[in-house]
Amino acid sequence: MKRTASAHWNGNLKEGSGALSTQSTTLNKTQYSFKTRFEEGVGTNPEELLAAAHAGCFTMAVSAALSQAGFTPGDLDTQAILDLDMVALKVNGIHLELKAAAIDGVSADKFNEIANGAKANCIISKALSVPITMSVTYQ
Repeated sequence: MKRTASAHWNGNLKEGSGALSTQSTTLNKTQYSFKTRFEEGVGTNPEELLAAAHAGCFTMAVSAALSQAGFTPGDLDTQAILDLDMVALKVNGIHLELKAAAIDGVSADKFNEIANGAKANCIISKALSVPITMSVTYQ
């Protein structure tokens, strides 16, 4: 299986602008620019999209791991916080903040074990070479 996305850019770095599109057309000529990437502006940016991809992948991996362990997953909410070093122009890491309601038969320790396995094994985590940290709120 292959997934595709495309980018178009016109102009120099600071005044130019571009558009991102995905195979599914969820992003369809979605605006991005220097301002949306490094300041505040309307549109998206590569780092935001990477964080969204990681949050989505990880959360699905937690659900799958719970199901494989014989549990019925409930609501799972993840915020991925990407740390971008503006001086070195590199991603220092991603922190995943997972919040979940208690699931019948799953102790906090077992839930943390499952979440840690999902963090290590979700497809996006395995594609990244930066530190990935996590905090879990399980009530």
